[in-house]
Amino acid sequence: MRVLQVCAEIFPLLKTGGLADVAGALPPALAALGDEVRVLLPGFDAILDGLQEAVVVAELQPPPALHWGSGGTRLLWGRLPAVGEGVTAYVIDAPGYYRRPGGPYADANRHPYGDNHLRFALLGWVAAELAQGLDPFWHPTVLHAHDWHAGLAPVYLRAAQQARHQHFAGSVFTVHNLAYQGGFAGHHFQELGLPSDFWGVNGVEFHGQLGFMKGGLYFADRITTVSPTYAREIQGHEQGCGLDGLLRTRGVDLSGILNGVDDAVWHPATDALLPANYDVDALDGKAACKAALQQELGLTVDPARPLLCIVSRLTEQKGLHLVLEALPGLRALGWQFAMLGSGDAWMETAFAEAAAAHPGDIAVRIGYDERFAHRLIAGSDAIAVPSRFEPCGLTQLYGLKYGTLPLVRRVGGLADTVADTRLETLDRDATGFVFDEFSAGALLWAAERAAALFRRPADWRTVQQRAMRQDFGWTAAARHYQALYRQVSA
Repeated sequence: MRVLQVCAEIFPLLKTGGLADVAGALPPALAALGDEVRVLLPGFDAILDGLQEAVVVAELQPPPALHWGSGGTRLLWGRLPAVGEGVTAYVIDAPGYYRRPGGPYADANRHPYGDNHLRFALLGWVAAELAQGLDPFWHPTVLHAHDWHAGLAPVYLRAAQQARHQHFAGSVFTVHNLAYQGGFAGHHFQELGLPSDFWGVNGVEFHGQLGFMKGGLYFADRITTVSPTYAREIQGHEQGCGLDGLLRTRGVDLSGILNGVDDAVWHPATDALLPANYDVDALDGKAACKAALQQELGLTVDPARPLLCIVSRLTEQKGLHLVLEALPGLRALGWQFAMLGSGDAWMETAFAEAAAAHPGDIAVRIGYDERFAHRLIAGSDAIAVPSRFEPCGLTQLYGLKYGTLPLVRRVGGLADTVADTRLETLDRDATGFVFDEFSAGALLWAAERAAALFRRPADWRTVQQRAMRQDFGWTAAARHYQALYRQVSA
């Protein structure tokens, strides 16, 4: 099958979250199974810098409101060798929209760009044009759009198919996080060039707003999200973010496919970013990674003290306020704590102050550093993901791979990937530590159980090695997507 993947970012060229990891890993995995995959991306600086052997496919003539400036908007095609050999991409070269000094979605002050509805409507419109033959040498049989940024791709595709009474391609829309919906003032609908009857409850209108996520959910042929449990959760009021009614209506078309781990990027035996390599049968290198990490962070170098890490956005959704509340208790249990992340300013300040007050026990780095994230996960004994909700989660999968036992809340993809360690499960399926209540007390109870197991090295190694043997590679996920693509392209 010929698959066009539509997304706003891709690892390693541009990453703000787990979406980029998925966008970078899925095309090679599908290609290995025989599919022909191309990626459509906005022409951000980092994307254009990574595009090689670029050629102009077309001069674009989008609806008037989507067209930026008088210099023209072009569609380029080329290779993305940094993503993977054989990965090719279409890139929308619209400098006025995409080549800006801030981030991909917001300026340097973290204020969303006022024209984001046009910037990402253009992405969806170009996807639909490619499905209709914009590139005379290649057109997709399946259009696979990711998250709200690409939410209008199935919408424009449906509009074109209705207008021309022709089926061009099947569409799949993947929700990576339902909480981020791409909502804009309703009057912007008039700027998109869509049929007037697409506005309304049976369309892109969501409580008077223009909803990019809503459009993708309503018009795509199939909907996926990134874990089976999250697919069930978002059909309920608590995690449905106001869209649970629509999702229940489309329940027969909704499925959950777990994200995977890219072995080429995340594997302790071959990871060039680590001070020492190791694998499931030879774990000495992990002890060396821990000692090096403790020294790098100014923590007390002590192999007998368990080290808990976090790599995360600092938000309430991720449960990081629970961690702040639990820090004194964690120290009392003997844990050291190291964190990498950025987000809410008050959390950044609170974690930095905790590290300054207890430099031998707590270390915090504000920001994101991909290279350091590898060293942090490899050098820690456990990794915490105490989320209020979690569509899939990737850091717990990295933790499993690196023998860094996950300590997680039983929600979303965390529930699907981590099996709790209890006396009756120790020799059966235990791979980490799981708690249910969204509270600091529940987190501390799981941390206490983890610390107790850490003091029994043989049992810890049993669970650690079982965790490392779990298979969350991309091949299984790619096969599930293939089966879905066959349904919509038939």
